[in-house]
Amino acid sequence: MRAVRSFFDSCGFLEVETPLRIPANAPEEHIDPYMSEAWFLQTSPEMCMKRLLSRGYGNIYQICHCWRSSERGSKHLPEFTMLEWYRTTGDYRDLMADCEGLLKWLACGDWVETGKGFSNNILAAFGNTAEQITVEEAFGRYASMGMQAAVREGVFDEIMVTLIEPSLPRNRPVILKDYPAEMAALARLKEDNPAIAERFELYVNGLELANGFSELIDPSEQLERFIEANYRRNQAGSSPLPLPEPFLVDLASMQPAAGIALGVDRLVMLLCGAERIDDVVSFTPEEL
Repeated sequence: MRAVRSFFDSCGFLEVETPLRIPANAPEEHIDPYMSEAWFLQTSPEMCMKRLLSRGYGNIYQICHCWRSSERGSKHLPEFTMLEWYRTTGDYRDLMADCEGLLKWLACGDWVETGKGFSNNILAAFGNTAEQITVEEAFGRYASMGMQAAVREGVFDEIMVTLIEPSLPRNRPVILKDYPAEMAALARLKEDNPAIAERFELYVNGLELANGFSELIDPSEQLERFIEANYRRNQAGSSPLPLPEPFLVDLASMQPAAGIALGVDRLVMLLCGAERIDDVVSFTPEEL
């Protein structure tokens, strides 16, 4: 945690803190928040951090706890630690460079010499240049159907998890970029190809570590996407979620920016060579 903070401090980012309990998260089809009386525990600090950007803050970062209901597995916890950061003058390509810089900082920092039990293979992978692959290229390499066909047939996520993620290179970070627009609810679309969103995910050793994108800053389009997400939730049998109205108001004042969220517990899993997220937290939910 100290090493992560020292990286962002060295890059001129401001560390911020925002409320954990909020009246509304960003409605997303597959993410269910925990209720806290009539409000919710945050699924991400995204709403409040973007509101800070809209009020004139520059590059910012935050390390905080987030909660997502019904997420439990060898790589998932319902309560987890998130690192989120935003750049106010760049796009998703700048975030890709940040990811490489952070991993190399962690691989080469003085703190490594005092650590015990770190995976030498992962430290070596962190130090390598990331390989960038478009999602369309990945479907062409590793899947039996094309990207857009997978979206139309509703099997995009299934193919990603079962075929593409296990096939990604393991000896270096992988940046999987340019997702179909349907798979990027808060991301800006490419000007020359609106079917593609400026979104990417960072993988190391086949493990998804971070999700970043150039931010959508059009309030009307963002509202339409939130409404569409709630419609899909309703079709899938989940309850619609309230809209973050103050966020939509502030979004009109937000300048172009890019933001990314990284799972800190998963980062520690990689560094320690752990197979389960249970091995790198103080208490699992079942122990409380």
